[in-house]
Amino acid sequence: MTPASDFSFLGLFLQAHPVVKFVMIGLILASVWCWSIVIEKTIAFRRAKKQTEEFERVFWSGQSLDELYLAMPQKPTSAMAALFQAAMREWRRSIDGTAKPLPGVQMRIERVMEVTITREMERLEARLLFLATVGAVAPFIGLFGTVWGIMTAFQGIAASKNTNLAVVAPGIAEALFATALGLLAAIPAVIFYNAFQQSASRLAQRLEGFADEFSAIVSRQLDLKT
Repeated sequence: MTPASDFSFLGLFLQAHPVVKFVMIGLILASVWCWSIVIEKTIAFRRAKKQTEEFERVFWSGQSLDELYLAMPQKPTSAMAALFQAAMREWRRSIDGTAKPLPGVQMRIERVMEVTITREMERLEARLLFLATVGAVAPFIGLFGTVWGIMTAFQGIAASKNTNLAVVAPGIAEALFATALGLLAAIPAVIFYNAFQQSASRLAQRLEGFADEFSAIVSRQLDLKT
């Protein structure tokens, strides 16, 4: 088999125009980076779900909130634990050494929890924008490589003045290979981006629900102190 008729993936890449090669390399690198993000985020969201369930079990086990707070590490790994720690820190600052809680304590605790939820979700959703970008842009980049490759193929046909399929096919195959790489990068990126967004939305709802429940606990404690 001559190089001109080599239809293997490597052969199509080696025979492609330099511009098309550049497009292919970019799409391959984007695909590799996407899969590294997918693996990382799959592990991160599974860990976050497991840690959230474990913390909820401990929180509702009947243990004193002060004991739970003091037993926590300085830097909790769970998003819900970090939320609880931030709220308890503000609560203790507002009541320690005072006969009555400082005014506006519940509003400050709610604000602290909102900020903590935002920060934790930003941490979990980091680099997801890259998946969305690849999913939206990669097909068009692949199409650009295809168009460029077809233009080059037609120029070769015009120069050789030969429209035989054996002459046309390799150039068209090289061009279409760029589109295939674009779709190969885009399809998994879109699928996993949507899956991670759904997981992030569910986790955010659980954090907001916990924040509402903790706010209700604070409200009852304030009623008892007044």
